[in-house]
Amino acid sequence: REALGEDAEPKAVEEEEEEPRRSHKVLEESRQRLARLLFEGTQMVTNIQVAADMRETQRRAEEAELKLQRVERLEKEAKWSTEKIEDITSKWVLAKELTIPQELWQLLSQQQEQCTLLLQEKNRLIDELQQELRNKDEEYVQTIKKQSDDIYLLLERMEEQIRLLLKTYRHRLLQVEKAFELERQELLDANKKKWEEAIQALNAQELEHLRARMRKVEEFEKQLNQLWVQGEEEYSSMKIQLETDVQNLEKQLQQAKATYLLNQEKLDYNLQVLKKQDEENTIIRSQQKRKINRLHSLLNSLRTKLAKQEKQFREENQSLAADCERITGQCKEVQRRMRHFAVSDAEKFAEVWLMNEEEAKGLMRKALDADRIICTQQLGLRWEEPQHWFLTHVGPLGCHKEKRTATELAAEVLAAGSGEGGKENTVKVEDGVPPLRNFSKKTAKRILELVSDESGFLVDSKLRRLLHELGRKERTVVRLDSVFAALDINSEDELCQLMDFFLKYQAQEGQPGVQERGSPRGEDVTDAAEDREAGGSGTRRDELKSPGSSHPSAYIHADDVLKILKAFVRDFPKLREKDPTHTRPVKEALPVRDSSKDGEYWEALAQVIPEPTLKLWDALAVALQEYYEVLGRRATLLTEVAVLQQQNAELCLLLEEYVSSGVSAASSSLRPGDTRVPPSAPR
Repeated sequence: REALGEDAEPKAVEEEEEEPRRSHKVLEESRQRLARLLFEGTQMVTNIQVAADMRETQRRAEEAELKLQRVERLEKEAKWSTEKIEDITSKWVLAKELTIPQELWQLLSQQQEQCTLLLQEKNRLIDELQQELRNKDEEYVQTIKKQSDDIYLLLERMEEQIRLLLKTYRHRLLQVEKAFELERQELLDANKKKWEEAIQALNAQELEHLRARMRKVEEFEKQLNQLWVQGEEEYSSMKIQLETDVQNLEKQLQQAKATYLLNQEKLDYNLQVLKKQDEENTIIRSQQKRKINRLHSLLNSLRTKLAKQEKQFREENQSLAADCERITGQCKEVQRRMRHFAVSDAEKFAEVWLMNEEEAKGLMRKALDADRIICTQQLGLRWEEPQHWFLTHVGPLGCHKEKRTATELAAEVLAAGSGEGGKENTVKVEDGVPPLRNFSKKTAKRILELVSDESGFLVDSKLRRLLHELGRKERTVVRLDSVFAALDINSEDELCQLMDFFLKYQAQEGQPGVQERGSPRGEDVTDAAEDREAGGSGTRRDELKSPGSSHPSAYIHADDVLKILKAFVRDFPKLREKDPTHTRPVKEALPVRDSSKDGEYWEALAQVIPEPTLKLWDALAVALQEYYEVLGRRATLLTEVAVLQQQNAELCLLLEEYVSSGVSAASSSLRPGDTRVPPSAPR
């Protein structure tokens, strides 16, 4: 460009400040509109829950107030009944001092009226409590109906919100697509205009370059003619100089011939000397050949011995390697069984613990219910439920959760991937599971399927014959188990390293936008995977699109799986060395449960009722027993009173008969002022 007279650097084009793109405006507007719609829908759905919570809070407040009133009424009734019973009991002492039947009859009538009044008051209280119970049942039925109506209303609002969201999403999606199409057309027009201007400028520049080239050709022709004349002059002078040199060389040739004859005589003499030395060398050579033959025979014998020893050592090495592999496999199998039995024992221990804990807590609940009934009904006290740490605890103490193996994680990913539909929910570490880090479930499933399909040669021949009897998912899990065993992948962290290595392979190779081999066009991995799952044709189109690579259009072909696995096996020890938290799962110690607090836990369950409460129960049992005896004596006295009332009625009838008949014997038998009972009437 400097030779042609152009600028060494092109002038920088000033870029005008671009306004915000139309597609970005539409996307921002759509995002705000959808967020506002989602917030309003959520508020409509949560309003029902807020109203239900408010009703439940109001009901609980009313229930607490009614409960306090009921307790006060029961306390008042118990106090009044106690006073009545003491009054009735005090009057029975006066009955023993009375000797006149009329006064005794009047006293008995008063006692009967007071007992009847006491019983009526008790029955009235029972009827009121039963009426409250019936009202509570009706209120419960109404509450259930109201909750059912709220649920139906909630479902209707949710369905309406879903329909509205789907409609809005479709509408906004169409607007975004239209905005992108319009923006694309504008960009095409602008670029086309710039291209035409650049072509015109290029044509003008080429024409100018052609004219400059013609001028330079003419100048070069003039320079060539000048050089031709100058070359002719130099040629003539050089010819004269070369002829002079030829004459000098002829003189030097004559001198060289004379020197040659002298040297020939010297060489003949040296030849005779060399022949004698050759004969001596022939004798020495024959001796050396015999010595070499002896050394060759010795070398052959040593080589034979070396081959035998190498063969023997090789066989011993193979047998030892086979024994080592067999013992290693047995050791791994024993450790796997040990872990399996440890997990099984832990599960059985947890089941037995839960069964005993459920039974103990059932007995504990019965004791607490008995304590509550005694406090509220017998003692009239307010009962508060004890708050202990062991009341809400469920399961064994000090249990630790084991990490999942690579095979278990692969089975879960395949099961989850087959049931999630078209969504790709990224599972993160903060969510509590695990551990696929930032890989989508569908991407992880595609990688595992590719590894299972392309690494079938690693499956044992005996196991390969049994795979035909299993389903597709089970076959994939069994193949992956064999592949993981061959690659020495045991934990979920190592499986995540394998998937991360797959996703970064194409980015490291630097092959963005690679189309499928043997296919006229590149297809997305989702279409290829769906065709394979739907039972499409037998063509191998298992490609994987890497969502985490620097090139979004990078693909992983099925033929590259073995190359990636080889590279991973080569770099796998380095990855393990970089991970400071990595430990071999075979050497991991099984978690040991801390049983130091088991005795304290069961002792706390057994002593949920404190010692003062137990003493109170004993004293209450003694008092209730005495009360029961008093009630028994009262029942006996009531029976005797009824008998006396019947006898008094019979005596009254007999007395009336005697008075009306005017029998003198009867009047003479009863003296005035005698109040004794006839012998025939029992007291």
